[in-house]
Order: sequence, then C-alpha cells, then structure tokens
Amino acid sequence: MALDAAIAFGVLACTVAGSFVDPHGKSGVTWALRTPDALSLLLIALGSAALVFRRRAPMTVLAVTGAVSVIESVTAEPRAPVAMSAVIALYTVASTTDRTTTWRIGLLTITVLTGSAMLAGPLPWYAQENLAIFAWTGIGATAGDAVRSRRAVVAAIRERADRAERTREEEARRRVAEERLRIARDLHDVVAHHIALVNVQAGVAAHVMDKRPDQAKEALAHVREASRSALNELRATVGLLRQSGDPEAPTEPAPGLSRLDELAGTFRNAGLQVEVARADQGVTLPAAVDLAAYRVIQEALTNVQKHAGQEAKAEVSVVRVGPNIEITVLDDGAGDDDTPEGGGHGLLGMRERVTALRGTLTTGPRYGGGFRVHAILPVKTRTRAAEDAV
Repeated sequence: MALDAAIAFGVLACTVAGSFVDPHGKSGVTWALRTPDALSLLLIALGSAALVFRRRAPMTVLAVTGAVSVIESVTAEPRAPVAMSAVIALYTVASTTDRTTTWRIGLLTITVLTGSAMLAGPLPWYAQENLAIFAWTGIGATAGDAVRSRRAVVAAIRERADRAERTREEEARRRVAEERLRIARDLHDVVAHHIALVNVQAGVAAHVMDKRPDQAKEALAHVREASRSALNELRATVGLLRQSGDPEAPTEPAPGLSRLDELAGTFRNAGLQVEVARADQGVTLPAAVDLAAYRVIQEALTNVQKHAGQEAKAEVSVVRVGPNIEITVLDDGAGDDDTPEGGGHGLLGMRERVTALRGTLTTGPRYGGGFRVHAILPVKTRTRAAEDAV
C-alpha cells in the first residue's frame, strides 16, 4: 500500500503538472501555459487515487481509471493527461494475469479509450493526443506482459533449483542408507561365519580335551585362525567408515570366488563335509558380483554349520549359464528345531545383496530333507555393460 500510494502521488503530481501545459502554443510557440478546468483536476484526482488499490483490485481500478479517461477525453478541451492512470492500471492487470487475459483486456482498453477520443472527442481523430493514447496503452499492456513473463521464468528457475537441491539431498540420503545397509550385511556375514566356526571348534576342543589333547590343540588352532580372520575382515570393513583425515584403511581386496576353496577349507576344518563343483569357465566377474557370490556361499554354509546338524553334508556349485552365473548350495541336514520361522538376518542379507545386483534368490527346504539356496547373478552389471558399450 505504501508503494502504491507513492506511485499514485507521483502520477498525480505529473498529471497535474502536465495539465498546466498546452502543447499547442500560439504565435509560433510550441509549448505554453494554460489553466485547466475544475473537471479535469477532479478526474485527475479520481484516477490517481484509484491507483492506490491497483494490486488489491486491478480489474476494478482499470475500470475506474478507464472511465475517468473516457470522460476526460470526450469533454475536456484542452485535454489533461488523465489517461496516464489508465495506462498504469492496464500495466498492473497485464503483469498479474495470464497472456490471454492481457490480450483481451488490452485490446478492449485500447479500443475504448482510443475510439472514444477519436470519435467523440473535440479534437480531430488524427490529433497527436489521440495517437498518444493508442501508443501509451499499447506500451502499458506490453510492458506488463513482459514483466509477468520474466517473473514466471524466474519462478520456474527457482523451482527447478529447489527441486534439484531436494533431489541431491534425497540422493545423498539414499546413498548413505545403501552404504549403511551394505556395511551391516558385511559385518553380519563376517561375524556369523567366523563365530560359528569358533563355536564349533571350541565345542570340539572342550569335548576331547581330556581324552585326545592333540585333537583339542588342533581345534584351538582353528579357533585362533578363525578369530584372526574375523578380526582382519572386521578391520577392513570398519575401515570403510573412516574419514578422509583418519589413518589409512587396509587395502586388502574384497573376497571373491577365487577364495572359494579357502572358504570351503575353513568349514571342512570345522567338521562340515563340503563338496565344491565349478563350471563357470574361468569368467572374470565384476567386483560387486564376485563379492556377492562369495558372501552368499559363505552365509549359506554358515547356516548349514549352525542348523543342519553334525552329520550334514553340503554341496556348492558355481555354473555359468548364458549371461548369468548360478550359485547353488545344498545340504542334507535334518534341520534345527530352534531355528526361528522366517530365518534371521542371514537370508535377508543374501536376498538384499542379490536383488541389489538385479539378480534372483530362492531359498527353501528340499524334498526329502535338507535346505537349498539358489542365486542367479548377472555376469555384467549395469556399470560394466556401459563400459563395454563405450
């Protein structure tokens, strides 16, 4: 309201000053002073006062200023610049509405003001005052439409920037959540595998300590080796959480199918009979697929060790089938009645790993006893496929 009041006062001052100037001077003088009549001053005051409310009711203000401009153009001689208030009101309408409304209202205003001045005014239709009304109303509508378009562009740019910022924040949160989940899976796999081996070997050592001390020492050696491996893998996993300024993390590569025989050997040392069959044709897997395949086999064998019973046997097969590599882990154990329904985090972690690589995982009991874990992983991830395409 303060800004509009200031604009209205400025229009009032300019139009009152202009009403004292006669553009058609006599005796060869181009400009001369004149005395405006009371009606012109009243119309100037009404038109300027209406501009105070131009933002609250732009259409109403345009109608009021247009009406006083028409009255002034058909009655006053000499004419006062009352139409200036109508030009500003038309600018306000054009800057606050859409382009279609601007065209309609603008053409209507130009036609009414110019037509009334040319057809009903005291001046000839070709007088410069009539042409000035046409020009100034057109300029007001065009300027208002340009300002509205610029505001729309700025608003669109700001909205895109805000949306991009929100997208970046959401992407960052998603990546953090995925990394936390991946680290949690790694920790679970490492701890579950090695602790299960430690538990079994410790039980063996306790059982044969008195009668067969040599075997007990061998079991304790396996306990020490399993605990050392667990500490190394835990250190490597936790090293991913270090900040950039922290001491350098371990650089040992992540485990993969190249260490499958070593993995099977740890379970054999723990008393589990494991047979490994490979027909993957020596294919080199992407790091993510290689790690996932290793972790699936590790978790499946850990579950066999924990739940299938002491006399259980396990079979591991790795086969290349077209664009995929299939991993199957079978056991013939009787099962553990203490296993909770639905499984623990192990099966969930395996499924999350496989699904993250666009693979499939099926698990369930075998007909006749035992359990089956079957995973299908793509040999090429999306990143690897893109690199090959380039």
